[in-house]
Amino acid sequence: MNAALQIAIAVASVAVLLGLMVVVRHYAARWGLNAEVQRKLVHIGTGLYAMTLPWLFWDRWPVFMLVGLTLAVMVVLRLPRFAKGGIGETLHGVERQSYGDILLALAVGTVFLLSNGNALLYILPIAILTLADAAAALTGSHYGRRFFTIEEGQKSIEGSVAFFLIALIASMVCLLLLSDVGRGNVILLALIVAAFGTLVEADSWRGFDNFFLPAGIMVFLESHMNSPPATLLVIMALFALAILVFLAAAPRLGLTKHAARVYVISAFMLLSVTALQNTVLPLLVFVAHALSRRTNPCKAAYPELDIVAALALASFAWLSVGLLTGLNALGFYAVHAVGLSVGLTVLAMRSHVAQMAAGLATALVLLIVYMWLIPRNGVVIAWAGDMQMICVAGALVALGAAILGRGLFADHRAARMTLVTGAVPAATYAYQVYLAGAV
Repeated sequence: MNAALQIAIAVASVAVLLGLMVVVRHYAARWGLNAEVQRKLVHIGTGLYAMTLPWLFWDRWPVFMLVGLTLAVMVVLRLPRFAKGGIGETLHGVERQSYGDILLALAVGTVFLLSNGNALLYILPIAILTLADAAAALTGSHYGRRFFTIEEGQKSIEGSVAFFLIALIASMVCLLLLSDVGRGNVILLALIVAAFGTLVEADSWRGFDNFFLPAGIMVFLESHMNSPPATLLVIMALFALAILVFLAAAPRLGLTKHAARVYVISAFMLLSVTALQNTVLPLLVFVAHALSRRTNPCKAAYPELDIVAALALASFAWLSVGLLTGLNALGFYAVHAVGLSVGLTVLAMRSHVAQMAAGLATALVLLIVYMWLIPRNGVVIAWAGDMQMICVAGALVALGAAILGRGLFADHRAARMTLVTGAVPAATYAYQVYLAGAV
């Protein structure tokens, strides 16, 4: 398949998406479909179409081009002219704030990249996102009678049960048809995937499940698809125990039960997909954020959820660029985590003296931790001697930004601090990519 044809298919795919929205909008007016049903119909159509991408395109780059075009269209449809009264109302007619349309496109691109041609790792997460998520929303909105509270409203037990059942069936079917996993592992993996997916969907906010659900399932399967049954049983037991412990400790930590469950999900993802040493610095970010939130609260409505979203998106971004460039990004991701912890710790202090002392002390301790942890991965990096200096530079930038731009972080703290502290590792990583290409 030549490049011109693949570009034409990508452009036509965007036209198909817009056509679907026009059709849904037309029949919604005729049949009186509410905003949630309209949104889920577009969600289902988009997801089903996304599952054909590995067979629709010969190369990978047209898929990323399609994702880019879709993101551009989603941004345009958020403009008031289209979001209210136009075809964009099929996505934005619901009252709650949601980034689900943008995150869905990002999820398709991320999972497609990280699955690296493995049909199961791509199809199963997208199938669960498409079918189980829609089943939960539609079941909950029509048949929900028993509800539980999250920060942005309520979710129904009936919807969560529907999600679990559809996810369980989809997981078993995909594992049986698209892999050679043993029957015992099929059952255990399907149970873990369905339970994990149900929790992510139940505790989602602002449409973040559209990204975390498929991406989380994909990285878990990649790490544990061939794990022995005993390991999977231990993972299940630890996950259940962690939820119980966090829920019990949530009041003492100043967390809502929703935030406690989100923290458990995040920690579970980190611990289940990477070596233990690689979870230390990201988990310390949560500790630093909890400290800053307690002593110097920001104006964000849901600060605990925001830091989880920011760190998770940064994690997947570093994982993705590492795969795209072929250049190990783990050390730079760790620098990012160090900067976040330093910046958030400084924001927890009130006086300039305390800020400087706490920032320098945190930077020194985390630099020592960084130097101890990174070699444990057994990855030989040609410029390893420079990584410590990059870590120091990242920590100092975080320190300066938190002190001099303190007012900047009074609102949207997690997102802004993540962007600021990502500047040094991103710039130095891009430079190393350039050097590697020049060689």
